[in-house]
Amino acid sequence: MDDFLQLGKQALASQPFSALVGAELTGFSQGRVELTISITPQLKQQHGFVHGGVISYAADNALTFAGGSVLGPAVVTSEYKINYLRPAMGTVLIARATVIHSSKTQAVCRCDVFVVGDGKENLCAVSQGTIARIGQSSETQAYTNAAADTILEPLEPVMSVIWPNRRRDWAVFKDESVLNIGHSLENGPAFLDGLI
Repeated sequence: MDDFLQLGKQALASQPFSALVGAELTGFSQGRVELTISITPQLKQQHGFVHGGVISYAADNALTFAGGSVLGPAVVTSEYKINYLRPAMGTVLIARATVIHSSKTQAVCRCDVFVVGDGKENLCAVSQGTIARIGQSSETQAYTNAAADTILEPLEPVMSVIWPNRRRDWAVFKDESVLNIGHSLENGPAFLDGLI
């Protein structure tokens, strides 16, 4: 499994609601994501269709992961719209999102949600949204950098993750807490430097 997909799976696993609905990240690369959800009776409404909230969650999370693939991991959904096209009846939901346009602070993304039934995919919803990068104020960044200077030794090595045109350095500790210890611009494709 590539490093980008592995990072995405770790992020998804940290979301309790995603675990509750059984979401799985099955594809993740720069500007693209695929999220799947196995349809269980608990995810249906009274007429036997997948509940619209579950479809909406799938679209929203796929949009956000797509945006995060070009903006970096600190992102939120700023807004999105969804159109339900037909009732979702089948065995699996698949949300596929792509980045339409991105800048330094936001990405506009599109998502198609399919339901798999009788061996074929049927489009059941389309969505578009704006994903915003969230950052730290200069005061918070200064505090974070000062805190990083006082740490004697991380319990695990520092890991560098390079997102497109942005470098993020993180201190990763055994208790799974993460501390952003600064960033610098870097040109080049997205990749994981590895532990240094």
